Amino acid sequence: MLKSQMKKLLVVTFVLAFVACLGSVALAEQAMLSVADCAKCHNEQPAQIAADGASHQTEIDCQACHEGHRPSVESNIPNCSDCHEGSAHYEVENCLGCHNPHQPLNVNLDGEHKKVCVSCHAGPNKEMVASPSKHATFACNFCHADTHGNIPECVDCHESHSESMTQANCATCHQAHQPLELTYPATAGSQLCASCHDSVFATLSASKAKHSQIACATCHTTKHKTVPQCNDCHGLPHAESMHERFPKCAECHNVAHDLNNWPAK
Repeated sequence: MLKSQMKKLLVVTFVLAFVACLGSVALAEQAMLSVADCAKCHNEQPAQIAADGASHQTEIDCQACHEGHRPSVESNIPNCSDCHEGSAHYEVENCLGCHNPHQPLNVNLDGEHKKVCVSCHAGPNKEMVASPSKHATFACNFCHADTHGNIPECVDCHESHSESMTQANCATCHQAHQPLELTYPATAGSQLCASCHDSVFATLSASKAKHSQIACATCHTTKHKTVPQCNDCHGLPHAESMHERFPKCAECHNVAHDLNNWPAK
C-alpha cells in the first residue's frame, strides 16, 4: 500500500516538474523572440503590414502591439483605444468593422456606416442636413462603395440633362452633398443652361438684341433662379416721368430673352 502511494507521489512530482520545466522553456523562448521570428508562424499578417501597414509599419512593430505570447500571456490582442483616442471617430465602437489593424487604411465599407463616416467627414454631413435631398437618405457607402475614398461618377446613377453633357459638366452646377443647391461660376457656358432651359435659350439666341450676346450666368449670377432687375445693369435710362408711368420695363420692352420683339397680334 505504502509502495503504491509512493509511486503515485513520484508520478505527480514528475508531472509537476515537467510542466514547470515546459513553462520555463516557454518563458525563455518568449524572452528570446524577435520581430523577425513572428513571420515564421504568422505569415499572413506580416505580409499585410509590409504591403499596407502605414504607421503600423513605420512607427511600431509586432511586439509593440502584441506584448507577450500565449500561453504565458492569456490575451495579447490589444484594444485600438490603447493607442488611438481624442476625436469623435475613436468613440465609435467596433473598430474592426471597418479597419484591419494590419492594413489600417484599407477601410472596409460593407454594411451601413453613416454614423461612422460622419465621425470623420463632418462637413458633408452638415451640407446634407442643411440641404435635404434624396442623397441624404442613402448610406454613405451606397455611393462611396467598395473602397474608402472612392468618388463615383454622377452618370452612374443619373442621366445627363442633354446628350452634349458629360460627367465633367456635373460639378459646374451641382455639389454631390447638396445636389439641389445649384450654384455656378460666371464662366459657366450658356449651353449648360440650355440643356434644361432649351426653349428660353432658343428664344434668346434668335433675338437681335444685345442680350443674346451675353452668357446666361452674367444675368442669372451665381445661384440658380436668380432673376435680376433691369436697373441692376441699365439704371434708369429714361426720363423720370417715363419710369413713373411705366414702372415695369417689360411693359415696353417685352421679356429680357426676347427684348423689343413683341409677338404679332
